[in-house]
Amino acid sequence: MNNRVVVTGAAGTIGSVMRPGLAGQAGVLRLMDTAPLEAGPGEEVVRGDIRNLEDARRALAGCEAVVHLAAIAQEAEFEEILDTNIRGTFNVFEAARLEGCRRVVFASSNHAIGFYPVGETIGVEVPVRPDTYYGVSKVFGESLGSLYHDRHGLEVVCLRIGAFLPEPERPRHLSIWLSHRDAVQLVRRSLAAPDVGFLTVYGTSDNRRSWWRRDGWDRLGYAPQDQADTFAQRTGERMPYRFQGGEMAEP
Repeated sequence: MNNRVVVTGAAGTIGSVMRPGLAGQAGVLRLMDTAPLEAGPGEEVVRGDIRNLEDARRALAGCEAVVHLAAIAQEAEFEEILDTNIRGTFNVFEAARLEGCRRVVFASSNHAIGFYPVGETIGVEVPVRPDTYYGVSKVFGESLGSLYHDRHGLEVVCLRIGAFLPEPERPRHLSIWLSHRDAVQLVRRSLAAPDVGFLTVYGTSDNRRSWWRRDGWDRLGYAPQDQADTFAQRTGERMPYRFQGGEMAEP
């Protein structure tokens, strides 16, 4: 068990699921967000902004690991992406280095490879093909994680998250869905697995139609429980997109 784990973006879509899901993973779960939060049992709250290095340092002080979720989670103007997703992510990694926080679990995205064609099966070793400024920011975060591992010895797990939803809603989701309980398991394993070094994995459930190989799941001990095909009759079958990034990769 880690003594103290930080979750950035704890009030966000994924953070709100991780908050109860990570209960018991750490002696103390420290929640960081710009939004007001109230600490529950076993929790601490640090109100702060990852765009400010001192805020990030304050949040990570005395912590063993950080789950970095805070981000603009869709396409936006480049300056917005630059401030939060690029500079903010740098601040989190730099704060981890300065404060002796030894592991970073980074929420990357399938939009780092969004211009690969639908139906093509790929692993994590393929060249990145981001589909948006948002996707570029996730590629940056992965590269920064590699640098901080090689140069500073941080352990880094980058999760290329698919469609994080309670249930698949569209045909594309049958290939990329990540259920809430599988996402919790994936993050818990990313925090607990020994000697991860630098590792990038795709974050999906056990989807039979997946476009992404399961590279690295065995190193984490990740064994998803849910399958998107269970919902195929609801989503339909017709795929309206050419690229894996879906609407974000379209003109």
